[in-house]
This record gives sequence, structure tokens and C-alpha cells, in this order.
Amino acid sequence: MIAYGSLCDDFGAYSHINFKLDQAWTRESVLHFCDALRRNNPGMTDFDRKDSGDYTLEEDREQGSHRTVTLEAKRINAGFVNPEDLETADAFHESLWDMAPVYLNINTLDVEAFDVTTCFDFNYTGNHDEVVAEALGLSQQFEGLLGMPGARILNYEPTILMALDDACKLQCRLNIETRTSPFMVRTGQFADTPITVYFTLRQYWARNPSQDFKAAYQTLRRTAADMIDSHIIPAVIRPLARTIATRQ
Repeated sequence: MIAYGSLCDDFGAYSHINFKLDQAWTRESVLHFCDALRRNNPGMTDFDRKDSGDYTLEEDREQGSHRTVTLEAKRINAGFVNPEDLETADAFHESLWDMAPVYLNINTLDVEAFDVTTCFDFNYTGNHDEVVAEALGLSQQFEGLLGMPGARILNYEPTILMALDDACKLQCRLNIETRTSPFMVRTGQFADTPITVYFTLRQYWARNPSQDFKAAYQTLRRTAADMIDSHIIPAVIRPLARTIATRQ
């Protein structure tokens, strides 16, 4: 398996359950769940309730590598930023999704979809959209348009959504987020922010009788890893890294 951390400046491994209805998280269930997470991950000591009503439990972000869990009204989010390796990240997610149904009383009728997302961050102080366009290329049909006097790319964030089965219940999404504004391009004052490549695998839960979210995570992660290693890294990650390296 490819070490993702060696391909970019930061990477994150995330998983999410998306609900159909707002969740009525109780004080007792939230605290019991977060306390169980803390026992398994002693560094997760920062607990908070946001103004939005979301609950978060996470490790110290200043460490560079940290775990985080958020309970939202219609989602449970889990993330591991810059893990030592993917096996360590998987162990965290698998343990969490093994516990969540018990501590939070999740009803599968209410589950809309289960997501697994991998994020690759590339630090670049300059025109993000220009770099992405150069790395991934543009169709020859646009050469004339881009060759117009004074023409400069202000937004180029490719996105592709694909179904991976006949019922369209298993889907993947690749999208690139840039963070360059027209003001930055006009003034040449670029922010020190990353270009992010997101790759998400989503399994819609309709007609799925299983409540084994740990198994769902494992299946999606294996499929995602195969697709990332075979397609996303050679077609997107490596070209983007090479283009940024030539500009710095």
C-alpha cells in the first residue's frame, strides 16, 4: 500500500454516517460515547459543544497528527489527520464504528449513507487554479480561449461523480478545491493555503439490513484504496505534486 503522507504535505482519512432525520443526542449518550472514545484514544481530551449544537471530541491539533469526532444534527464525522500509517487510521475508524451503534442507539432506518473520504493537501502560495489546470491539462478546444490577450484562469476545480454499480447505490466522487480569489490574482498577494484533493466513496444504505458499520467501513476503504492507488495517484496526485515542485 502506498504511503499517502509521502505524496503531499498533509493527508486525512475520514468517515461519516449521514442521517435522514435530525438526531436528538442526549447528554448521557454523548458523554458515554465520548468517554469510551477517550479510553481507547487517551489523547482525545478536548471536548466541546459548539454554538451550532454540534459536539466535538479531538486531540490537540497543534501536534500535527490528530484524531477528531463530531456529532452533528444529521451526521457523525470521524477524522484522522496525518496518521502514522493507514493501518493506524483504519484501527481508529473501525473501533469508532464498532462502538457508535451501541452508545448512540443508531437506527439503520434513519441512515442515508456511509462515506469514506481521503484528503490530500498541497501547500502552494500562488494561483491554485492555474496550477491545477497545468497539472491536469485542459482540452485543446479551450486553447484559443485561454490564449486571448490578458486571459488568466480564476477558477478551475474539476469534479467527477461516478456510480460504481447498476443501482447507483455505490458512488465515488473526486473533486479538487482551490483557494485563490480574484483579489489575489489581481494584486499578486496570495494566501498560504493548500490545494485539496478529495476522494470519497459513498454507500447509500437504503434496503441494507445490516447495522455493521465497521464492516461497511472496511469494505469501502479497501475499494477506495484500490482506486486511489491505481487511478487517483498516477492521474491526479503525482502530476499535481510535480507541477507545484517545478514552480517553487
